[in-house]
Amino acid sequence: MIGIIDYGMGNLRSVEKAFEKMGYKAFVSDKIEELKEAKGLIIPGVGAFYDAMKNLKEKGLEPWLLKEVEKGKPFLGICLGMQILFSYGYEVEKTKGLDMILGDIVKIPAGRKIPHMGWNQLNITEDSKILKGIESNQYVYFVHSYYVKPHEKHVVKAVTDYGIDLPAVVEKGNIYGLQFHPEKSGDTGLKILKNFGELIG
Repeated sequence: MIGIIDYGMGNLRSVEKAFEKMGYKAFVSDKIEELKEAKGLIIPGVGAFYDAMKNLKEKGLEPWLLKEVEKGKPFLGICLGMQILFSYGYEVEKTKGLDMILGDIVKIPAGRKIPHMGWNQLNITEDSKILKGIESNQYVYFVHSYYVKPHEKHVVKAVTDYGIDLPAVVEKGNIYGLQFHPEKSGDTGLKILKNFGELIG
């Protein structure tokens, strides 16, 4: 059972349906009593880093989520959900993230179309459990204006070329992040979600 955390940032049902298509039971909730029954947790989302962290705090989800991940529960962040895995975001004002992985979320440099929107290729840089069976140069779907600058290079498992290498997949222990939207990325995205499902058994 996969718990999709409802923290008011949208795009939840499409992720739920994508898992169901791959044969995994998933549910959307903002209630700790329900979410704690899940064997794996997902935090998707579109929008601003500041709003995401504000909502997580107001719903009382942040401290519980950190404890669950510390216990070793598999956790996947998608798009904005990946960005809040990191230390700080700078979208509205400097805002502390979940700080599960060290790094900052900063604006894509000028000279490129912002937001970065559309299909781009994944360049796999290191082996990753969530990328099992995925080859480099597969296309996935992005929509974002900010990107992660991690403090440790080894957490980045795939990048996409947007004039600079933008981290597209991160992994640290039981924590996984996808900057793109796997639920909108065709067979490649569904395979990645299936890999996460397999990780939790």
